[in-house]
Amino acid sequence: MGAALLTPAEAAVIAGVSLRDINRVIDEKILPAGFTTVGDGRRIQLAACPLVGFYFRAAKALTAEERLLLILRFAERITGDMADHPFAGWSTADWTVHDGFLSVSLSGFVAEADDRSTRLAAARAMVVEDPAILSGTPVLRGTRIPLYDLVASVAAGLPRERIFAAYPGLNATALDLATLYAEANPVRGRPRRFTVLPPGATITAERTVPRRRRA
Repeated sequence: MGAALLTPAEAAVIAGVSLRDINRVIDEKILPAGFTTVGDGRRIQLAACPLVGFYFRAAKALTAEERLLLILRFAERITGDMADHPFAGWSTADWTVHDGFLSVSLSGFVAEADDRSTRLAAARAMVVEDPAILSGTPVLRGTRIPLYDLVASVAAGLPRERIFAAYPGLNATALDLATLYAEANPVRGRPRRFTVLPPGATITAERTVPRRRRA
């Protein structure tokens, strides 16, 4: 089995950084050779996510040069089998690097990436794209709730209580996973219309009225 490759958006979610940070990692070749690829689309190995998280979130404590040297040391401990099966057994590995008086551990970043990876897998299992359901629009499994409409309601700042009232079968865990899925799989094109209206809003008309030209 080859190493699992992620899109930049997926890697950003699992590493706990921004999409811009992931693109910077690829463009500036921050990771050792082999952890990223651009040949068939920009991709980054799942196994590299703890390294990426460490690089950006340790910026306040360590210089860029120190972080790059530590990433090389950490990467040496990621064997071929570990890269093929992240993050199975990683919790028992020794992730502490000693450099003179400095001792740095990657363990916390490994645990966080493992947790986010598990949650993203659960989110993927929860989403269904079936041509027989809303013409293939991604929905939550067992429902007809359009995922991106749901997430748009969250992004608009609607209270969770209002969202739950609009979708009686929805719970907090499903809403969190839906948001995570959307972050890892951003929709392109024009924003989707909300299925939940903001408080106090009403639909007055569905047709567009052209503006009159002045004489």
